[in-house]
Amino acid sequence: MSEEKKNPEQRESGNKGGGKKLPGPPRFNFNFYWIYGIIIVILILTQLFQWGGTERKTTFDKFERNMLMTKDVDRIVVTNDVAHIYIKPERLKEDKYKEVRTKTWGNIDNPGPHFILNTGPAELFAKKIEEAQKDFPAEERVSLEYEQDNRTLWDMFFTWIPTIAFFVLIWVLVMRRMNTAGGGSQIFNIGKSKAQLFDKELQVKVTFNDVAGLEEAKVEVMEIVDFLKNPKKYTQLGGKIPRGALLVGPPGTGKTLLAKAVAGEAQVPFFSLSGSDFVEMFVGVGASRVRDLFRQAKEKAPCIIFIDEIDAIGRARGKSPSFSANDERESTLNQLLTEMDGFGSNSGVIVLAATNRADILDRALLRPGRFDRQIYVELPDLNGRHAIFNVHLKPLKTNETVDVEFLARQTPGFSGADIANVCNEAALIAARKNKQVIERQDFLDAIDRIIGGLEKKNKIISSQEKKVIAYHEAGHASVSWLLEHAHPLVKVTIVPRGNSLGAAWYLPEERQITTKEQIMDEICAALGGRAAEDIIFGKVSTGALSDLEKITKQAYAMVTIYGLNEKIGNISFYDSTGQQEYNFGKPYSELTAQTIDQEVKKMIDEAYERTRNLLMKNKEKLDQLAQRLLEREVIFKEDLEQIFGKRQWEDREVPSLKAPSSNGNSTATPPAVQDPAPTVPPEPGPALTGGQA
Repeated sequence: MSEEKKNPEQRESGNKGGGKKLPGPPRFNFNFYWIYGIIIVILILTQLFQWGGTERKTTFDKFERNMLMTKDVDRIVVTNDVAHIYIKPERLKEDKYKEVRTKTWGNIDNPGPHFILNTGPAELFAKKIEEAQKDFPAEERVSLEYEQDNRTLWDMFFTWIPTIAFFVLIWVLVMRRMNTAGGGSQIFNIGKSKAQLFDKELQVKVTFNDVAGLEEAKVEVMEIVDFLKNPKKYTQLGGKIPRGALLVGPPGTGKTLLAKAVAGEAQVPFFSLSGSDFVEMFVGVGASRVRDLFRQAKEKAPCIIFIDEIDAIGRARGKSPSFSANDERESTLNQLLTEMDGFGSNSGVIVLAATNRADILDRALLRPGRFDRQIYVELPDLNGRHAIFNVHLKPLKTNETVDVEFLARQTPGFSGADIANVCNEAALIAARKNKQVIERQDFLDAIDRIIGGLEKKNKIISSQEKKVIAYHEAGHASVSWLLEHAHPLVKVTIVPRGNSLGAAWYLPEERQITTKEQIMDEICAALGGRAAEDIIFGKVSTGALSDLEKITKQAYAMVTIYGLNEKIGNISFYDSTGQQEYNFGKPYSELTAQTIDQEVKKMIDEAYERTRNLLMKNKEKLDQLAQRLLEREVIFKEDLEQIFGKRQWEDREVPSLKAPSSNGNSTATPPAVQDPAPTVPPEPGPALTGGQA
């Protein structure tokens, strides 16, 4: 039996479920811009074609001088103080009457009237005509004919029918364009919820098997799904279903994907919408949409509501960046708070929400009873990246050189979205090279392409600049190799890529806490480039801009946030609640601010002096490394081992990116990241150093 026979009323019901799309025959989508085209065409036609004849308006002087005195006038008919002038047929053939000779529409002879003239008082007009023809023979004089306008209101109405019909047509098309799927006008449905409903008819095919690397978050979310499927398992022990769960984490970590998996697994109605769907230019619309959303949800309970990017409406009240109160946003938030846990009963309605700005959400929204759980979706660790790569590699054609463990170790700090992008970019690179399968080198090229941009081998760089860049990058590599807590080197390049002139790529240790000694070693490694320039050339360049930006932020964080400075002490001025976000004052005095600046400068100066002394002791090896870099343009950790020897503090294996060629020599892979080196993000990621030239 067909779907239409099973439910004959389905197609008439429209979209009363708040955005649910029902199957049906394909509809013709009228393009709204055709309306503008029709209007323009009609306006052009009205200008080109004369629908009611070609009579021209004239003045009495022109009429008297050019028509009456030249004996061109055949007859004059006066109707309601308007003179309709008819030209003699033989005179109408002259050039001066070519504009009124024929009717434009159909191009037929114009019988007249050919000109119209406002007469003014009838007696005065008749006197003027007689005076102008006083010297004419009697048989050649033109007499005035008078007619009455016998048109009724009904005749005038028929005259306006085309215009009225035109505007009615435009109105119908505009209103049809604004119709929603439910059949009502958008003007009258502006307070209706825009949530899309997923249920038995419109299903999501994403399941928990498609979500990898989020095992802890999946456990908590799966418990909610299990409660909806087997409520007695929990209620018999006196437990209550959570009212809401908030997914919190950096962008690209899979919060929305996790919600899609819930929609695919729950087997209950699932309402999905964004926080911005509540926002409208009209005051009160957001609150009305919240009420309508929960009304629909109560009708279909048990069900789940998912609000993506809830910070669009959940920002803390009174913390708006604008100085005037945003009544629309606050009224929407107040209505949401009331619906989630107010006097009304919302049993069976679970609210899932996602945001990466949990610090700015209103405290009333986060309290138990509204969002009982905050599920943190963090950047994946090594095991998580391994699982995510396995998911995204399934549809790809790869060969035996692709090692998932190797790829996972090469992408620290990458989110799930980043890894998906790496796999897709690798497939595109392999296709660009006309390969039948994707190889390991394609994935390495994809990582470099995503982080650093396209390679620019044709970029013009003078030999002196190239030498400065080589020593700058060699300085980074040398210091990081000689310090215990610096990140181990993966490769260094001076090949331009994107906006970069050179870069050094390091593999950071995946750690959860960092000591003062580790941060100081990282600062020294970042200063290695400038120190090398100072030692070799006796002057410094602008190439260390991003290095200085990074170490300045790290130093100020050590003093003001992490309490790693002896003089300032165990004090942190960091506000994790975000309540100081829009305040202009600092949470410390001017004297403390001066002390902070002095301590930061002191720490950086000590680190720079330490770095400079370290490079002075190893100047010969620095020269060797720079020369090798100038010769090969890309060097790897094996090159540093040949010059400096193995790192004595190495307690973990650093994977090699050096690919052997057929003749036994190494082939350089493209550079990893751009230089100017980007600022190291708060999350662990590929440690990059370099400078901006």
